[in-house]
Amino acid sequence: MKTKKQFGQHWLRNEQVLDRIITAAKIAPTDRILEIGPGTGILTRRLVSAASAVVAVEIDRDLSALLVKKMGHLDNFLLLENDFLNLDVESNLAAFPKFQQANKVVANIPYNITGPILEKLLGNIVHPADRPFDSIVLLVQKEVGDRLFAKPSTKAFGALSIRVQYLAHCELICPVPARDFSPPPKVDSAVIRLTPRRLELTANSPKMLDNLVRLGFSTRRKMLRNNLQSAIDRESLVELLASLNISDETRAEDLSIEQWIQLSNLVGDRKILPD
Repeated sequence: MKTKKQFGQHWLRNEQVLDRIITAAKIAPTDRILEIGPGTGILTRRLVSAASAVVAVEIDRDLSALLVKKMGHLDNFLLLENDFLNLDVESNLAAFPKFQQANKVVANIPYNITGPILEKLLGNIVHPADRPFDSIVLLVQKEVGDRLFAKPSTKAFGALSIRVQYLAHCELICPVPARDFSPPPKVDSAVIRLTPRRLELTANSPKMLDNLVRLGFSTRRKMLRNNLQSAIDRESLVELLASLNISDETRAEDLSIEQWIQLSNLVGDRKILPD
């Protein structure tokens, strides 16, 4: 099938990478899988062979017709032709109980909408997903993958790292070079696995934590005390940082998720920043 630029289509053609994706998903015979952007069905074929049910969401009308022709006869495959971001999946599955409430996501997603897809799957700090998936295995742009599982005090660590890691454990499964696609994209890719979880230390006010992270990373080169001064006076912030054994010259990317949560909770206790 000819790719369509508006949908960000690139066909993965490396069988070993497909093997790594399936292995990372740890699919059991009872699993119900949600696949976003199945494309020509190269990954879908493997999913339907391993899981009890696969719901594939495809926006491209021509690809949808191809998928129905290839796999429409399978009783554990269901195609929803729609834009995933605008789709209420469960409402569309009301008449198909076998396919409801998928517990895992496995997908090669369009890179230009990775952020919105992640938020729809995981929720966000303020509103986490009501029913989190057991695991989410995605093929994403390598640069985005680097940011998702980045550690504090590294170049890749930023607001996205905190927002996703607050909700899920993030792992790199394998890098995928551009040459493994047809046509090759301009960037390399990576297979990642997200395992939704609840941290032992959580924010007393998720909204406050989200606001602090947004302000803290608004200008990466600036020290935290400068980025947060619109919300917290410098003297109070320096005092709070000192209580956490954090230098007043620290930058946003130097704080771990736990330190961000601790700072947020302290700010709330002092009632410095309105919730």
